[in-house]
Amino acid sequence: MFITFEGPEGSGKTSQIRLLTAFLREQGYAVLATREPGGTRIGDQIRACLHDVANTEMTAVAEMLLYSASRAQLVREIVQPALAVGTVVLCDRFADSTIAYQGYGRNLPLADLHQITQFATGGLKPHLTVLLDIDVERGLARRTANAEEMNRLDLETVSFHQRVRAGYHQLAAADPARWMIVDADRQAELVQADLREIIGARIKQKV
Repeated sequence: MFITFEGPEGSGKTSQIRLLTAFLREQGYAVLATREPGGTRIGDQIRACLHDVANTEMTAVAEMLLYSASRAQLVREIVQPALAVGTVVLCDRFADSTIAYQGYGRNLPLADLHQITQFATGGLKPHLTVLLDIDVERGLARRTANAEEMNRLDLETVSFHQRVRAGYHQLAAADPARWMIVDADRQAELVQADLREIIGARIKQKV
């Protein structure tokens, strides 16, 4: 089963995935946790380029194509082989990030992004996508309070991040069977409890 996690900056995806991975393994499932961009040797090099705050001249199109290149490598090297042997794959961001960030955030043509994403992923779609939702300014404040390193996209304007969040909600509304929205502006334990309930039930349905 392929499960992806999306959300605004500061939504706690990485921490929640780490906790969920440990829980599912305790339940006896084979679980692989990965991330975008990155997850492979090549993808991690692309990630470093994308997130480098010095790369201020990077165009929106170049940004989108780099994310797609990292995704293409991840799908073929990591995700597809794991799914083929029945592993539960948890991915910190996937193709919906491109639609939200480069489409709604950067205002690139959505039709073009869908076509490029289809090519990069080979048509692979998540069985479930969890949107860890939080107010943009609350999420960014979390990152600052936790002294987390801010990457190139983190430093975008609040209005950019608001467009991204609105984009996520539009994607979720258009495909409610695949998306689940979880309120991430709560104590981590409460968010994790919801994730265990939602994802545990979905995995049981799948198997």
